Amino acid sequence: MMVNHSRLKSQVMIATRRYNRTWECLIEFHALDNLLKIITGNPGTGKHTVARILARKLKLELIDVNKMSISKGATEKNGRVLEVDVRKLKRVLDKEIPDNALLVGHLAPYIISKSKIEIAVVLRRSPYSLEGVYKKRGYDKKKALENLGSEIIGITYYDTIKNIGRRKTFQFDTTNKSVYNTVKKIESLFVQGEAEEDNTDWLKIISEKGDLKRFFPY
Repeated sequence: MMVNHSRLKSQVMIATRRYNRTWECLIEFHALDNLLKIITGNPGTGKHTVARILARKLKLELIDVNKMSISKGATEKNGRVLEVDVRKLKRVLDKEIPDNALLVGHLAPYIISKSKIEIAVVLRRSPYSLEGVYKKRGYDKKKALENLGSEIIGITYYDTIKNIGRRKTFQFDTTNKSVYNTVKKIESLFVQGEAEEDNTDWLKIISEKGDLKRFFPY
């Protein structure tokens, strides 16, 4: 029986390419499964409440950035305020953070390398709604205005895009939304890898209402 070596070689090459593609897909899938998920946002947007529920539902290890920064000695007291040493915390997390975890905190986008993150969710909330939240929490005027200004301008959202990338960053508006509704949307994103974002333009809204001086009195 004559063997067509050219044909046999061609078939082997095709089979090898298919095998390599399959193997690459398996490696990529496994890598994604071990990447971190992030939930961040300004104070009062609901990130910790949502993160606790999602971590329980999806069996992810929940890591609270604020608690970890304190436990790892990455904070320093400045008067009545605890300041976080971001560089130190980043070094600690790069070494100790587990695979397939959910990281929550407003500093999350600044302390994890982009390559280790699968998805970053930024929770947003209307400044009119946040005003009431900060009042209940007893924020002084300066602290409240700083956080409201940050939310209006979208500092956390745009910094997350800058540090992690547009493709990996998603924003959801929690204003007048139930926790269940927000959790459902983010769960869908985490499981399926895609979701429809909410469009938030607080600056336009407060400008149209003539409230710029209300939130930016200086």
